Amino acid sequence: MGQVVRRRGGAPGEAPAVETAARGAARREPHAQRAPGGLRRGPVRAGGLRGERGEPLAAAATAGVAPAGAPSTAVGALCLAPPPRRIAVFRALYLGDLLCATPAFRALRGRFPDAEFTLIGLPWARDFVARSPALDRLEVFPGYPGIAEAAHDPARTATFLARARAARYDLVIQLHGSGVTSNGFVAALGARETLGYRAGDDGRLTASLAYDDGEHEILRWLRLVALAGATTDMALEYPRTPADEARADALLAPLAGPGPLVGLHPGARDPDRRWPADRFATLAGALAARHGARLVLTGAAGERPLTAAVRDALTAPALDLAGATDLGTLAAVLARLDLFVGNNTGPIHLAVAVGTPSVMLAGPGRADCWVPLDRSRHRVVDARRLAPPGADEAAALRQLPVAPVLATCERALAARRAGQLASAAAGL
Repeated sequence: MGQVVRRRGGAPGEAPAVETAARGAARREPHAQRAPGGLRRGPVRAGGLRGERGEPLAAAATAGVAPAGAPSTAVGALCLAPPPRRIAVFRALYLGDLLCATPAFRALRGRFPDAEFTLIGLPWARDFVARSPALDRLEVFPGYPGIAEAAHDPARTATFLARARAARYDLVIQLHGSGVTSNGFVAALGARETLGYRAGDDGRLTASLAYDDGEHEILRWLRLVALAGATTDMALEYPRTPADEARADALLAPLAGPGPLVGLHPGARDPDRRWPADRFATLAGALAARHGARLVLTGAAGERPLTAAVRDALTAPALDLAGATDLGTLAAVLARLDLFVGNNTGPIHLAVAVGTPSVMLAGPGRADCWVPLDRSRHRVVDARRLAPPGADEAAALRQLPVAPVLATCERALAARRAGQLASAAAGL
């Protein structure tokens, strides 16, 4: 049986939550991979949606989001009468991927408030689902041929699919990628209605839209769920608990005092997306010397060597929290920072979700599709655009000098301070 995290409606799900330790490489099916060389220079298409803080999207055009609609011709049509009571979404991916899908999750919950929502995802996502106001249950993805995020065991997958068909989902939505492989998995679940993207001529789902490789990740999934009548704003979200807040306060207590709190995240799942540790150290030292910054290093337990390399190269003190936080505590720590600097990876999107000003260091991997949409609060230093013409994207990030990153961080801190002063003057 699946792990029931929370229920809002419908009968309990019957598809199994099969554990798997083998998670494969962090990549998508062929048409949705973040492959080196795939970064696009053109504008990200936005459609008629609203910005992360509720502003009309036209006002976000300075963030590189052009209000020109993406292709929207649908193949097939959903039959949503009677309204679906049991809905599953397939997105067996990682933290940044799920955070960028939270607007789509929220839109679906608003459209079908009485339905039970199941995420078919990776085992790590249990806590994510438990915190989500839009999701009720997690079913652990069993693996499927051609999908790298979990090892494929034919017997385990067959058992999962048989029980999913017995569960009789009313609607399953493919939020995993282009559909080249994932549409086969979704179709095999045997739902009454299915929805997703397609690459080329693909009639496996009830209704589908053409996949656009250059579309922003947040907008991509909002455009898809709009076919089911689901709409919302583009704000990311990650709820925190009082226990998260208390743990964050305790962890940051040694840094009490004046000066901006600045977090730095030198890690990334893909080594090609990591700005060198010595550059992070130089940046951190400059922020401490010039602005009195109190420094916090973040990372998973496996990233301790990276944070140690930064810390050891610093002359200023730094609080190293690598491996010391779960996601909820990390979110609460980020919410207390004045600035967060990191590579194109999950914690940068978490900073967006909690409203902390950030500087994202973008290198290989379709970064235009992942940059924060609110570019007044969240800034991007694109290493490729600063590199010589024809430079390899991974090399561009490795060679990115400290000066443009420091200048961007200083502008962000100045904007933060101006906002704080304005709020104080207004008595807020």
